[in-house]
Amino acid sequence: MSHALTDAQAAARDVFHDAHEHDHEAGGSTLLGFWIYLMSDCLIFAVLFATYGVVGGNYAAGPGPKDLFDLSLVAVNTAMLLLSSITYGFAMLASYRKQIGATQLWLAVTGLFGLAFLGIELYEFAHMIHEGATPQRSAFLSAFFTLVGTHGLHVTFGIIWLVTLMIQLGRHGLTRANERRLACLSLFWHFLDVIWIGVFTFVYLMGMLR
Repeated sequence: MSHALTDAQAAARDVFHDAHEHDHEAGGSTLLGFWIYLMSDCLIFAVLFATYGVVGGNYAAGPGPKDLFDLSLVAVNTAMLLLSSITYGFAMLASYRKQIGATQLWLAVTGLFGLAFLGIELYEFAHMIHEGATPQRSAFLSAFFTLVGTHGLHVTFGIIWLVTLMIQLGRHGLTRANERRLACLSLFWHFLDVIWIGVFTFVYLMGMLR
């Protein structure tokens, strides 16, 4: 009886085990999960862009884009974020060569460009609010502050993540886990660049043409 049970258990075990099953790459689920997160973020920004497209022309007799936007300042801000994307690429190249110091250096430069971007954006917000262009003033301003502010919050989170990753690199080096984190942050940072290009084109450039 026990011998029969043993044979049955062995058969059941063989049913659920494939001797030719391939090993799954370590960290694959992490990258997949992060891609799913980025897709959800795309939906959030799609909604914000759509909202701005619908109400962005409602100024409620208040100031409009031509009264508020300084394209030269926005162009400088855009350059800061694009340059940060290039320097992050240099950080990735250094990580492929296992150069921890160079990786941290380029991450630090990336963070400085990110901080410059946030500083210019906060200056723009403060100037607009000082002129009375607050989010409550019109539907256009509500949509503008929500869209641009949400992107700014993402950049802030990215900088915090970047600093945390620099500390982890200093303590543990370029382990497989840290390499995956670098790759995920790279996706996130370049994603923010793409979103900002959309903001620059759709909000600022097209706003000045209205």
